[in-house]
Amino acid sequence: MRVVSLVPSLTEAVAETVPGALVGATDWCTHPAGLDVTRIGGTKNPKLDRILALAPDLVIANEEENRAPDLAALREAGLEVLVTEVRTVPQAFAELARVLAACGAPARPRWLDEAEEVWAALPPQERRVRAVVPIWRRPWMVLGRDTFAGDVLARLGVDHLYATHADRYPRIPLPELLASRPDLVVLPDEPYAFTADDGPEAFPGIPCALVSGRHLTWYGPSLTEAPRELAEALRAAHR
Repeated sequence: MRVVSLVPSLTEAVAETVPGALVGATDWCTHPAGLDVTRIGGTKNPKLDRILALAPDLVIANEEENRAPDLAALREAGLEVLVTEVRTVPQAFAELARVLAACGAPARPRWLDEAEEVWAALPPQERRVRAVVPIWRRPWMVLGRDTFAGDVLARLGVDHLYATHADRYPRIPLPELLASRPDLVVLPDEPYAFTADDGPEAFPGIPCALVSGRHLTWYGPSLTEAPRELAEALRAAHR
């Protein structure tokens, strides 16, 4: 089995479970460290000629992270393309099982069982926190409706204020974000690399939690540690 992954989360999952299957991955596939495969460009602008040259048996992709025209072009060239949809934590588990089986995993990996167990064991989050979750600035963009990261946060007691917005990643002017009076601002380090010096200064007087984008937005082996890592970051910011 020869697999090209167009999604960092799926790259990490396949590398952890069926390491010999991967022959290509995007430039953004940073985990596991030292992954030795052909790089085929970005998630939004893959080099289709490089993918075709690898002659993969399967290309794995995601309906949000990858562009439909690129996936259509790969199919037209005769490649099999498996496209995932992940907008909730349970959906992530189901899609991971489907992808790994398609990539030749002989059995369901232990890390996936452990991840499900960790998330199932979360206690009820009786204390809820109202938050805004920027994912970009210049312009400011935040989590909106129907997102995996939003579901992750909700399970940890964080209700983001634009969860019912018509757009999944709406552009919201900073004055409006401030006027919403959140209890907390959650700032991941991807896709925009928010840091202690780049992001919190825009929200004076409001606690800001700097969190790992991999733990907030990736669905793979990181799911086993995400609840603990995110909860610690959220708790530290909002004592």
